[in-house]
Amino acid sequence: MLLTLNIRDFVIVDRIELEFQPGFTVLTGETGAGKSILIDALSLALGERADAGVVRAGTERAEIEAEFDTRALPQLQSWLNEHDLGGDPGVCLMRRVVDAGGRSRAFINGHSATLQQMRESGEFLVDIHGQHAHQSLLKAAAQRELLDAYAGLGHRVKETATAWKEWQALKRARLEREKNAAVDAEELDRLEWQVKELAILNFSVPEWEELQAEHGRLTHSASLMEGVQYGLEVLSENDAACLAQVNGVIARLNNLVEYDAGLKEVLDLLAPAEVQLGEAAYSLRHYLQRLDLDPERLAQCEERLTEVHDAARKYRVVPDQLPELLAEKSGRLDALRGSDSGGDEAQREQVAQAQYLELADKLSAARKEAAQELGGKVSAAMQSLAMAGGRFEIALTAFEGNAHGLEEIEFQVSAHASLPPKSLAKVASGGELSRISLAIQVITSKVSLVPTLIFDEVDVGIGGGVAEIVGQLLKQLGAERQVLCVTHLPQVAAQGDHHWQVSKNTRDGGVASSIQGLEREARIDEIARMLGGVDITDTTRKHAAEMLEVK
Repeated sequence: MLLTLNIRDFVIVDRIELEFQPGFTVLTGETGAGKSILIDALSLALGERADAGVVRAGTERAEIEAEFDTRALPQLQSWLNEHDLGGDPGVCLMRRVVDAGGRSRAFINGHSATLQQMRESGEFLVDIHGQHAHQSLLKAAAQRELLDAYAGLGHRVKETATAWKEWQALKRARLEREKNAAVDAEELDRLEWQVKELAILNFSVPEWEELQAEHGRLTHSASLMEGVQYGLEVLSENDAACLAQVNGVIARLNNLVEYDAGLKEVLDLLAPAEVQLGEAAYSLRHYLQRLDLDPERLAQCEERLTEVHDAARKYRVVPDQLPELLAEKSGRLDALRGSDSGGDEAQREQVAQAQYLELADKLSAARKEAAQELGGKVSAAMQSLAMAGGRFEIALTAFEGNAHGLEEIEFQVSAHASLPPKSLAKVASGGELSRISLAIQVITSKVSLVPTLIFDEVDVGIGGGVAEIVGQLLKQLGAERQVLCVTHLPQVAAQGDHHWQVSKNTRDGGVASSIQGLEREARIDEIARMLGGVDITDTTRKHAAEMLEVK
């Protein structure tokens, strides 16, 4: 609900501070007094475009600030928090500043905001009906939401939207798979022969280490044989072999130790040396027996080494990484083979599509029934609003479907029995549009979410009994929500719970507009003025008082 509106240096307003009440409030005043200034200012605070012309002459900037009670709007609170525009709990403060150069700044709860954010948040707060600005009933989405709310279809709408998202997710996955099918097939073919080639190589790191060692031995076998033979000759096989000479030394010292026991220590040192030399000679002899010059085996080793190196170069890895590469490519190959679940995915997609269509069909049936009911009620209301013979219809046009269902919803109206229904957005008369909107809002008031409704000149082109009916409808609507109405008809003004008068005064050589609340006597005078013009007679005042009494 709108709580306060502060306007400063806006058009012909120097400063106005207004406090609003629940119920039905009427704004009246002489032609040219600026009755629509309040609506224009509020529209700016809700994100309408502005230019330098809105700044009062001789001032630097215009400022409009509107405060709303949002305790009954949890959706708005969530939206504000999601966009980091939250403020005090239960309150939303909208502020707009336009400087004399035409530049504009917007603030929500003290946070700098874009005009788009202002407009989006404003749609939760106020709906303006008439020839001025953002009329949500002209928007297809608002028409659909209003019909669904009227029919109590919120749960079905959510279920249908969820089913649509699930179906579309599976559909996108299938299309993506089909799109990549050729690429996957090519990769699958390439991986199959690569894995086969690496598997045939049958390579392992232990084999590689052993192969390198064997190749080293075979490559240097002649040098090894020559070196081992030389060692055997030095140790044991030539005339001056060290083993024979050590044995000779030990034999001679054994003959001398009985003369000097001190040689025993030397003999103890030589004994193990003799043993070690003997074992070394034995090992060399055994190694020589196993060592063989095998050119054929050397060629085999070199062929295997070449094969491994060629594979490593081909796949741009070092030989030690070939087993890891085989495992990686095998894993990818298994994944591609395993991903060929097109049949299962197609079946799941079909099931999801069937679920969506089932829910959407039920939603369509409920919408059709509600559309007929709401259309009949609005058409009935139109007969008493100077549109005799007019009718209101809600067209449900089938199409391929989306998250909102299987039909496009459009409000259509015919102002006269002879005219075919046309889109509500194309109705030429602003007055007719306002009255139709009024009828819709009254009928759907218990389900509509916007707490504040403003009607600007809804009584254009009507009078007498019709005007009184319009006033009664507005008062009825005011029992459900906050309603403000700019009017020039006394029948409408007399129905208001609250009455504000807009006047234009000369001040400091200029013109300024002001707004003041009227109590009973002042209301009688204002309604009498609306009834009788400039000269107000006792009869006129008496008539005005009677209108207030019977409201």
